[in-house]
Amino acid sequence: MRRFRLPFAAGSRAQRIFYAIALSLLVWLLGLALSLTSFWQQIEYHAFDKLTVLTAPGRSALPITIIGIDEASFAQVGKRWPWPRSLYAKVVDRLVASGAAVIAFDMIFAEASEPKEDQAFADAVQRAGNVVMSADHAYQETALLKQWLRVEPLPLLKRAGAVPGLATVELDSDTEVRQIPQSHDTFWHETINVLQKSRPGLIPDPQVPGNALIRHLGPAHTFPYVSFYQVLNGDPSIPADFFQDQIVLIGRDVRASPDAGAAQADMFATPFLAGTRLLTPGVEIHATIIENAISGQSIVPASRTMTLLLLSFAVLAVLPALVRWHPVWSGVWCLWLGVMVAGGVAWLFSSKNFWLPGVIALSAIATLYLSMALLSYFGERRRGQQIKGAFAKYVSPQVVDQMIAFPDRLKLGGERRELTLLFSDLAGFTSISEKLPPDGVAKVINLYLTEMTQVIMDLGGTVDKFIGDAVMAFWGAPLDDPQHALHGVQAAIAMQQAMARLQPQFHEMGVGEVGLRIGLNTGDAVVGNMGSEDRFDYTALGDTVNLASRLEGVNKMYGTPILLSGATAAKLGGAIALRPVDYVRVKGKAEPVEIFTPCDDATLAELSATAHAAYREMRWDAAEAAWQAVLAHRPDDPVAEVFLERIPHFRKEPPPPGWDGSVALEKG
Repeated sequence: MRRFRLPFAAGSRAQRIFYAIALSLLVWLLGLALSLTSFWQQIEYHAFDKLTVLTAPGRSALPITIIGIDEASFAQVGKRWPWPRSLYAKVVDRLVASGAAVIAFDMIFAEASEPKEDQAFADAVQRAGNVVMSADHAYQETALLKQWLRVEPLPLLKRAGAVPGLATVELDSDTEVRQIPQSHDTFWHETINVLQKSRPGLIPDPQVPGNALIRHLGPAHTFPYVSFYQVLNGDPSIPADFFQDQIVLIGRDVRASPDAGAAQADMFATPFLAGTRLLTPGVEIHATIIENAISGQSIVPASRTMTLLLLSFAVLAVLPALVRWHPVWSGVWCLWLGVMVAGGVAWLFSSKNFWLPGVIALSAIATLYLSMALLSYFGERRRGQQIKGAFAKYVSPQVVDQMIAFPDRLKLGGERRELTLLFSDLAGFTSISEKLPPDGVAKVINLYLTEMTQVIMDLGGTVDKFIGDAVMAFWGAPLDDPQHALHGVQAAIAMQQAMARLQPQFHEMGVGEVGLRIGLNTGDAVVGNMGSEDRFDYTALGDTVNLASRLEGVNKMYGTPILLSGATAAKLGGAIALRPVDYVRVKGKAEPVEIFTPCDDATLAELSATAHAAYREMRWDAAEAAWQAVLAHRPDDPVAEVFLERIPHFRKEPPPPGWDGSVALEKG
């Protein structure tokens, strides 16, 4: 077989390790760079939103109620906006009577209205002693300066005891609300302070880390709502103690109102917007933050260091799958890693209120797998071209395709396999060479070898080498072939048939009848790439090979075109009719070998078997008569003539005791 070399790039372990480490380092650096960008932060925030939606309880667990200034209230109150402040005074009085622990207005009462109205409201606030009101920041620009100003409730209301709380909501770059405001005088913080004063010991001090994120409990109206007009009018459906020990927040809950700009400004996007298409009232955002702070449910985001550690873990964990690359096994490994990372992130989020951004790690796992798949694809294509170039002229296209699809079956070095070996040789090649000039000999040989090679390849065989006019081929390697013996014998028969078809062309070339002898044997052999690191042959070695070669030569003694060993015959399982030929000990083999030849004449095969049985039992008269019967059925049968020549010799000199019927062949 043609010699070739598989280069280092074809996939040695050292090369795979190098590629795996280099690829892992590249993906790690890329992940590190991406994780620092605002673009990737938004991607992680989208994952945060998904976790929020998936783990949201869908209800409030604390006694927090929202009084909504909604469309129904605008219709029932029947007054122009802004409403008289005596209405708010009346609501405060009713809430105090109902036992509310805190009354927090998510509304800014910064400008004076009718003095009587403002005073009524202030008196109610003073009587309650537990009222919080919103403050905000306003941007002011004049010809002389630009500045942010804090907008506070009316001094009258503050003197009455209203506690101002900064109600400014922080929006992320995608306009969603995720951050918990952290200044000491925020609306949620002041509401909890008032609660602790009005109900000492009811709740512990809130624990909200400085970088905490909001755990949204659900979409808009997850908290219980009561319409403003119901409280104002003393709706009998509301029990007298309905607000007992409640944190009551009052704010707008409208999609449209006379003050449309204010209505829109007090509606915010949350993680549930994508699913519900509804904004959440600002008052409910404050309610959520208050519940997070009291119950310790706010989400603590991981530091960049921890995110980097997760990325590093993911890259290192994928490394074994890259080094021992297999599309399915590596894919299962990476999928399992991805599930572990995603599951761990979800568990930390839902159970530990800890957000570990995991998209960068999951992306690294996917990128490493896909990148290695691409490298493997192009590497396999290159290896496939090498294999195809090395084997295409010696094995069938189907075998080449399978070797490209399963390159691991082509191993460097040798392995022990069960093979069927075939050796063929032209009969009388020396005389042919003497009759023809060199170019004529070359034409005969090329015609013969071309036809024989095609027959072998058509039956899935591997042409090992040409030795002059001899051909060595085998079945069972480089790919497994459970029917290697059958295919080998079928090839031998087809080669003899091809030789019959070639005879007219041989005559035209000036050559007479050209015969072909074939020997086959089945057994274990060492097969693989034999040679040096730089040059080697894909070939088979061992006693099985040697016996097949010798059987090819033994054909000359028996006048047979094909001889196959008993080991090959046993593997056929009766698929091809055979005729027993002899029981021989070839040169270099201590154990005798039974030999057969294909025979489609059932009578001849039966007569031969009868003759062999009598011969081995040393019943010479019966054996002679049986072989004569063979000659009568097929005159000039060369096998019968061999035995009829031996029998007189054995009559004169009987075989030694314990004779097994075999004959030693010094030739072949």
